[in-house]
Amino acid sequence: MIDLQFAREEFQKYLNQYDRNDEKIKLKIIHTEGVIDCVRKITSRMDISVEDKNLAELIALLHDIGRFEQIRCFDSFEPGTMDHAAYGVGLLFGPQNMIRQFVRDTQWDPIIKTAIAKHSDFQLEDITDEQTLFHAKMIRDADKLDNCRVKLEESVEVLVGTTAQNAGTYEISDKVWEACLHNCSVRSADRITPMDYWVSYLAYFFDVNFSETFQIIEEENYVERIIQQIPYSNPDTQKKMDILCERLQTFISSRASCD
Repeated sequence: MIDLQFAREEFQKYLNQYDRNDEKIKLKIIHTEGVIDCVRKITSRMDISVEDKNLAELIALLHDIGRFEQIRCFDSFEPGTMDHAAYGVGLLFGPQNMIRQFVRDTQWDPIIKTAIAKHSDFQLEDITDEQTLFHAKMIRDADKLDNCRVKLEESVEVLVGTTAQNAGTYEISDKVWEACLHNCSVRSADRITPMDYWVSYLAYFFDVNFSETFQIIEEENYVERIIQQIPYSNPDTQKKMDILCERLQTFISSRASCD
């Protein structure tokens, strides 16, 4: 049995070692709560067991546990500073076996470990167990869904390192645009300009898994709302963003209607 209240209380105790006044720490605490909320929104539309719903929430609670040490050590979220997913798995399932602080039952350990380890991978691969694959997909969807909120609440300058007005003057790099035309996510290494980063935040919709998640994205009109955050003064970029908007909306609509 998963005691979510117990797990949440223990997570708050874990956070006490970090500076809760640090803006990046605050951001990740809010994000954790947001991902939990997104898990609830997605699973409420699904015919799945209470057990799986609780497990999905537990994974959401712990999925970014490695981020807090990354912030303390590097003051950065950049993947080049730390593989936060791998670090989180090391904390939970390494010598400290910290997972026992949050859930006493060991039967879910393989699912939790795999879902957290792979939640930020470019693609999900090498998962054969059906329940494990479900939870790996769920945390990725919920993570992306809450990131829609982040893209609308945070300033463009915080997200891409320059003002919205300046970001709109940049072109989209060829590799980034090629990924979009192939309905693919953008690789971190291919992002060069501020606009590349912005486009990558939209292209991750191509990697959403569940029709229920697509339904929420469509209902909230996230694509158009995120795109409208920047004035695209570069004519080529404006043209491509119009294409991307239409492409994404068609893609999302088709996936939202799938059974």
